[in-house]
Amino acid sequence: MTRPTDKRWSSQLAFYVGAVGVAVGLGSIWRFPYLAGVHGGSVFVFAFVLACLLIAAPLLVAEFMIGRRSRMSPPQAAGELAAAAGLSTRWNSIGWLGTVAVLIIGGYYIVIAGWVLAYTWKCAVGTVTNSATPAEAAALFDAFRADPLEMGAWHLAFLCLVAWISARGLARGIEVVNLLRAPALLVLLLILTGYALYTGDVERGLHFAFAPDFSKLSAEVMLAAIGQAFFATGVGMAVMIAYGAYVGRDVSLVHSALVTTGSIVVVSLLATLMVFPLVYGYGMNPAQGSELVFHVLPAAFAEMPAGRLIGTLFFLLLVFAALTPSIAVLEPSVAWAEQRFQVSRGRAVIIVTAVTWLLGIGSVLSFNYWADWKPLSWIALLSDQTFFGVSDYIASNVLLPFGALLTSLFIGWRLDWGIAEDELAVERRGVRVAIRFLLRWVCPFAIAAVMATSIA
Repeated sequence: MTRPTDKRWSSQLAFYVGAVGVAVGLGSIWRFPYLAGVHGGSVFVFAFVLACLLIAAPLLVAEFMIGRRSRMSPPQAAGELAAAAGLSTRWNSIGWLGTVAVLIIGGYYIVIAGWVLAYTWKCAVGTVTNSATPAEAAALFDAFRADPLEMGAWHLAFLCLVAWISARGLARGIEVVNLLRAPALLVLLLILTGYALYTGDVERGLHFAFAPDFSKLSAEVMLAAIGQAFFATGVGMAVMIAYGAYVGRDVSLVHSALVTTGSIVVVSLLATLMVFPLVYGYGMNPAQGSELVFHVLPAAFAEMPAGRLIGTLFFLLLVFAALTPSIAVLEPSVAWAEQRFQVSRGRAVIIVTAVTWLLGIGSVLSFNYWADWKPLSWIALLSDQTFFGVSDYIASNVLLPFGALLTSLFIGWRLDWGIAEDELAVERRGVRVAIRFLLRWVCPFAIAAVMATSIA
């Protein structure tokens, strides 16, 4: 018989840092600036802040609540809570969708983490800063991805680091790394932001990012901002359910969600302050998209004073950003394997790491040997997508939003609200009413709009 977990965070601070460590990753530092560039800068920033507060935060509260109330692994948590309330255990699909999604995401997210680890080394030895133009930087990156052995080696190196930390457990592994990573990430980010503000075109960069221009506000911008809020916070990934199962009753779930979303907003804005003054200062296009990090900025590093050092620090920043989210993506599956099969954490980590590595190999090969293989070519929407692209689409556009939708419906509509209020006992009545309203009306419609747009 499966037993509830008896693990607990050592302190409230440890939980806050752990939750922030899940959410503040490549999505905030790499993905946010280029999305802001593509979607008009300031208006996207405004829409993103609203999406974090009104959509992501209540969903985080709901996921924390499911985890803490059940004390079970994500695939069992919602069903346990539902059964106790006289509802169907089929609500377990919430945790299963998130667990499968995050396992798929781990397969390619850790590959990307391998890229930034490789580029940290390449910057340190001068390979990247020798690429004086965006075309040369692009050629260097394309050559790297065309070599499955080199890319696979960096992927494996990062995955082994993640597995070693995860195997050490909550107190000796996850907590320690999160507590070390948080100040290191902040210090690097502040150093690089200060450098960008000192050497870049501050006036144009800040005007683009923060001067309000609501004429650019559109449904497309709002939906992109909501999607980024989901991606950045990890909503639907079941990770927060897993971490919520380790939370004590004395911790405010609403405060935890606000700390998490607030940290994401702050880091995303700092990343914007870091990137756009440099982009304008070196005559580059802010709407370069995902190429910004590996094609455009390396050329800027080649030109700027102390560019080799700054480039190395920048990619080291991305390594720190990728580390704790990568640890977190293993946690739902590891927690489930521990509880379901009653095995040691070390064995559970080995099993999950092996599956993640196999999925990662598919993503590695998508950029070289399997570049022409379109596994779902018979589906029009995915006909041009490689294994990497299919994995990203299924996880990000199907499993995650559907799981988040079920979460909002379960907590907002089906679960006896008295149970939810018991978990939120320390919160003011107005806060509880607001959370229920957002989960019932705002979150479902926002999620449905994002899902409809993704398949349009």
